[in-house]
Amino acid sequence: MRPTLRKVVLIVLLDRDQPRRERRSVWVQRWLKSRKQAGEFHRLIQELRLCGEEFRSYFRLDLSEFDHLQQMVGARITRMDTNYRESICPVERLAICLQFLATGYSYRTIGFSFRVRWSTVAGIVPSVEQVIWDCLVGEYIPVPKEEDWRAIAAEFLERWNFPNCLGSIDGRHVVIQAPPCSGLQFYNYKGTYSVVLLAVVDAIYCFRVVDVGAYCKGSDGGTLRDSAFGQALQDDTLEIPPPASLPGAEDLGPVPHVFVSDEAFPLRPNLMRPYAGRQLPLPKPVRIFNKQLSRKKLVVECAFGILAVRWRMYRRVLGLSPSNVDACVKATCVLHNYLRRSFQEPLQMEMGTPNGHLPDVTRAGANHAPRQALQVREKLTPYFSSSAGEVPWPHAVE
Repeated sequence: MRPTLRKVVLIVLLDRDQPRRERRSVWVQRWLKSRKQAGEFHRLIQELRLCGEEFRSYFRLDLSEFDHLQQMVGARITRMDTNYRESICPVERLAICLQFLATGYSYRTIGFSFRVRWSTVAGIVPSVEQVIWDCLVGEYIPVPKEEDWRAIAAEFLERWNFPNCLGSIDGRHVVIQAPPCSGLQFYNYKGTYSVVLLAVVDAIYCFRVVDVGAYCKGSDGGTLRDSAFGQALQDDTLEIPPPASLPGAEDLGPVPHVFVSDEAFPLRPNLMRPYAGRQLPLPKPVRIFNKQLSRKKLVVECAFGILAVRWRMYRRVLGLSPSNVDACVKATCVLHNYLRRSFQEPLQMEMGTPNGHLPDVTRAGANHAPRQALQVREKLTPYFSSSAGEVPWPHAVE
């Protein structure tokens, strides 16, 4: 048999052995065709619009808040119809996105409920989240200027009796499934995989700076060091107000404006952390200072709590790529501020008394407390033990 003929015979035999792929009998499956008759958006959600409390439980937004948000982002999430099929309307696209944020359900589960393909949900959710962030971030999480920092400091003094405070800072782990081929990049000390949300929160639980997507194998201090905010804080490019005297304690001289944090963060002239040594018999002024700092640190913890209560995706393991998780987190943070500021949402989780998006940065230096930072803390310590900075309950500390 000639070589050419032998090749032809082999090709025919191999082609005959290959399993035949069945042709699709329909362009759109029957259960998808009934989306407008039986889909969750066209049936249940339309009924919930007549029931205010149930609508809020479903979307975590009131009807007026939902409609206002749809007006802000609707034009940018609208898609054109084609000759083959009609596009999903912007209101339904927004509903699918908010349903994911409010529940954390899988794309398949949401697809079955809304009667759309899970691949369609996978395309809708990240794109709508990015539009929400782009449309709202400039108004609701702008990069703070000097006058903004002054307003935050005045609010902390009024509500929390802490002068020259610019915000409470902390990080939160958002648990995800291990990304493929990522090794230990997203593995954290809790034994899970996650990305880190680093946030600065003001006195009324609004996010002022958010930095999302850091690898979580390091500490909170390392996350701050590698973030754009941490680099700007170290380089003194945040437009922080100059040092000012503490009210009622002018004899201590000017004191820098500071952020408050816990022991995981470094001590810096503009970043205060408690004194170390929990097992040591610390002097009473030091214990009072630690109590005061811990009380302000709870502000950011409460903001994270409110965020997780409203958006239940934080209570699940997200099976998304890290970039999509970043989009989810940023969307929830800007929606958090949008609801608290635009609709005067009442404060929750009160305690005791009645972007900013920054450019990418390089790695910063080591976390050693400079002498200036120690001097700032030594000025604040006696202030809270004096009559000028006294808060009634800390003196119960023995």
